[in-house]
Parts: sequence; structure tokens; C-alpha cells
Amino acid sequence: MSDTPLNADSFARAAGAITASVTRVIDGKPAAVRAALVCLLAEGHLLIEDVPGVGKTMLARALAASVDATVRRIQFTPDLLPGDVTGVSVYNPVDRVFEFKPGAVFAHIVIADEINRSSPKTQSALLEAMEERQVTVDGTSHRLADPFLVVATQNPLEMEGTYALPEAQRDRFMMRISMGYPDAASEALMLRQRDTVNPLDALTPVAGAADVRALIAWTRGIHVSPAVEEYAVGLARATREHPDVRLGASPRATLQLVRAAKVRAALDGRQFVIPDDIATLIEPVFAHRMIAARSSATTRGRSASDAIATILRGIVGSVRVPIAAR
Repeated sequence: MSDTPLNADSFARAAGAITASVTRVIDGKPAAVRAALVCLLAEGHLLIEDVPGVGKTMLARALAASVDATVRRIQFTPDLLPGDVTGVSVYNPVDRVFEFKPGAVFAHIVIADEINRSSPKTQSALLEAMEERQVTVDGTSHRLADPFLVVATQNPLEMEGTYALPEAQRDRFMMRISMGYPDAASEALMLRQRDTVNPLDALTPVAGAADVRALIAWTRGIHVSPAVEEYAVGLARATREHPDVRLGASPRATLQLVRAAKVRAALDGRQFVIPDDIATLIEPVFAHRMIAARSSATTRGRSASDAIATILRGIVGSVRVPIAAR
């Protein structure tokens, strides 16, 4: 990106360059690549949940390699300590003072690999960092980098050695996505291209931290009409009133839904949010925050995704879709 003021065309070029760079590594998963970019530009965090070997960590590393910014990777294991994440105060015998040694969270992009393989105590070390963009150690707060993005991967809970993320931790993630298995053509292409060469080695940064900050500032200016705001609030309230849902979407979820919708609108070349932006993003933004009601004769087998589907169809909540989006 040049030093000229950002406009719609330069935004499209910069966002397109990041997308194209990540796509060189992630074959056949445009929705996952787009979700990662949305989280980056909406100042959110991304949780990728799926079985091993489908490219969760590869997506996070490809995004990090496409942006010329500081990147740290944390391999979450049962013996990982909170201080390994946030940092610790170490006594300096020469100056006779305690000095703060930053942990792995001090970077623009933090890859939290297999986050649900560490204990809840260690997982909670990320709570303040993800929400307030700072870390407090021994009563002193330390600001984190700007921009700051956590891309976490986790395996399904039924797999060995996993710990469920607490509700407060899940609520810090703007979106949760699944990679899924590649189609046959993409998997065959992967076999041909990656037999001897790692595609990550060929990636070079296409944007810097300052460029990402400019892109974020541009998306903040996307217009959201009062009618669309009411639509987002109505959907969130419907999740809290749904008979099959024990815990609905939080106010933080509503705020992040609108932020993500603004980025989606900008990526589509619009300077205003339409209802379709909200409806498309509601599942990846809301579903991981919701808890289905305990099994009963009427709710057995239903999930948060089922509840969201009934809300969007107007079966529950009767949320009115606005006609005028501008």
C-alpha cells in the first residue's frame, strides 16, 4: 500500500492481496480465508475447530506470513503455565529490581495452537489480553500490539486430552469456524504441489501492521442504518428467548456481529451494511456462544445452529428483516 489516503479502490486492492496470499496455501477454502480476514479487520479473534490434519494451523500461519508484523505461536499443552503466555516479573540481582519479561502474547498475531489441550487456568490467561488488549502482571498493566489478533485452533471435545473452553473464553472469540475436509480436486492438487515443497516458505508479506491499521480504520467508517442495528439486536434477543437455548448471545456478540458485518460490506465493495451481511455472519458469530437447553423429549438432538436457523426463518422471535438498509 502507498502513503496516499485510503479509499474504496485501495482498500479492495490491499484486502485482495492478503486474501490471494493466504489462498495460495489454503486450497478450496475461500469461506475460511474470508473469515480470518474479517476477524483481522474487525479487531476480533478467530477460533478454528475441527479434526486434526485439515489445515487449521496452516490457515493461521498463512495469514501471519501474509502480514509483515510480529507473530508468536503458543503450543498449548497440559503443562503450559499462565506466565508462559502473559509473561513474568524476574528479579534483577544487579539493579535489585523486578523486571517484566513479556510472554508469547506480545505480538501482532498470536497463534494459539490446540488451545483446548491446556488447563482452564492457562486458558484464562488470554481473557484480559483478548478483550482489553493489555496484560496485567503484579499490578502493572502492559499494552499489547496494535493490531492484535488471536487465531486459536482446537480439536473437538470428544477427542482425547481436551478441556472445554469456559463460556467467558468462548465469548472472547468473534467467530468460530470449521475447515472441513477438502474436496477431491483440492486434495489431489495438494498432493502434487506439497510433496517436496512447503507453500508457506514461498509466502512473502503483502501488507504491514500500519497497512492493517489503515484497513481497520476504513471499515469502522462503514455505515450501519438504525434499521439494521435493530435487526441485529432483535436476532440477539431472540437467541436469549428461544425455548431450546439455555444461554443466548451476549451483548458483546451483538457488537461483534455488527463489526464483522461492516468488514463484510467493505470487502464486497459497499460502504453500508445490508441485512444479508448480518444474516450470513450470525452463525459463526453467535453459535459458539450459545448453549442448547438440556436434553428433553422436545429438545434432544437440537443444537445452537438449529436454533439460529429457526430464528432466521422467523419461526422463533418474529424478527423483522429491514427493507431499507442505507
